[in-house]
Amino acid sequence: MRDVDDIQPDQPEQGFQFPGTFTITAMGNAEAVLESKVPEILRKLGRRVHIDRMKTRPSSKGNYMAVTVDFDCDRREEYDEAHAALRADPDIRYTL
Repeated sequence: MRDVDDIQPDQPEQGFQFPGTFTITAMGNAEAVLESKVPEILRKLGRRVHIDRMKTRPSSKGNYMAVTVDFDCDRREEYDEAHAALRADPDIRYTL
């Protein structure tokens, strides 16, 4: 089995290209103020967050909030670390 980092796209514009800017969405409890928590978690990891591109969306009943932000990372490990750090927060249910 090949290592995922050794897999190259057939076309250069396909797939994740590092370094780069990536989008992450975190979904969690609405009362947790995720619009400030998500960028803060990413900044603590040393990621540059493009706060001007942040989007928020409440669930239909208002119990949950989705926060989408763009952030920069140089390596795949940094991208994975961002997802792991967000998922480790008790107020965040999942990330995309």
